[in-house]
Amino acid sequence: MSDLVVVEGLGHRYGSRVALESVSFVVRAGEFFGLLGPNGGGKTTLFRILTTLLPSSAGKATICGHDALRYRDEVRRRIGVVFQSPSLDLYLSARENLRHAGRLYGLSGRTLETRLESLLDRFGLADRADDLVRALSGGMRRRVEIAKGMLHEPSLLILDEPSTGLDPSARRELWSVLEGLRDRTGVTILLTTHFLEEAEHCDRLAILDRGRLVACGSPAELKARVGGDCIRVDCERPDELARSVSSRLGIEATVVDGQLRVETRDGPALVGRLMSEFGGEVRAITLGKPTLEDVFIHETGHRFELADVVNAVGEKP
Repeated sequence: MSDLVVVEGLGHRYGSRVALESVSFVVRAGEFFGLLGPNGGGKTTLFRILTTLLPSSAGKATICGHDALRYRDEVRRRIGVVFQSPSLDLYLSARENLRHAGRLYGLSGRTLETRLESLLDRFGLADRADDLVRALSGGMRRRVEIAKGMLHEPSLLILDEPSTGLDPSARRELWSVLEGLRDRTGVTILLTTHFLEEAEHCDRLAILDRGRLVACGSPAELKARVGGDCIRVDCERPDELARSVSSRLGIEATVVDGQLRVETRDGPALVGRLMSEFGGEVRAITLGKPTLEDVFIHETGHRFELADVVNAVGEKP
């Protein structure tokens, strides 16, 4: 499997603020690849660089064999882009939106009409093709956006937070559409998301936090880094309990967002020991297999949602 996207030491600054710092990863042809991170983690900046909208301050991004900075036109011919902000004309029908977009790609005549009808059918829009976009649901509008990005048959489809603003049902439907698109056409899909449950659908992930790449791999590989089980303990004095657990049981325990957290190979046995030794201090205890949230905590030392809040208020780049 060849590498369709190669990112090497990519960095970018907005004045003194670091948005990306030495980010490197590859996306393989035919892969469903996710850029996962909280708001402010660097996803949008990376998206803009990969779609040739923003030059990087350092490093290099190669897409379909072309430098994204030096050969922007060549890259643009090979990628389809779906922006987070809507780009459809609400007062045109779905068919008219696609027809006008196709002409911008240089398509016309039978070629354009054949592709247009094929995409309307593929995305389940044929029976609503002549309805004004303003009358379509959020999920259907997003499907029109994706169809528009596929008109010129790109090798790589790049989407920025495609499910933002959709209800849970429309979000699940969108992922089904994207997975079916990749399976039927072989197009490589790269998207940004801050939804942990969505990232589970990706073949591989690059996890970003405050402009840095903190982990990269399949969801299963990333969760395997954490270990067998994760235990969370709700108690009144988590810092004191962490020190006691460390000294009396010889187990490393950390405090994350006011809760004691322990990674262990044998969760059930350790839960028993914790309750036996410290039951009087425990308000609640939770045992579970590692999730992508646990991966994020393991790599960064803080929760995903907390990172979102910190970045949103501008305390960290």
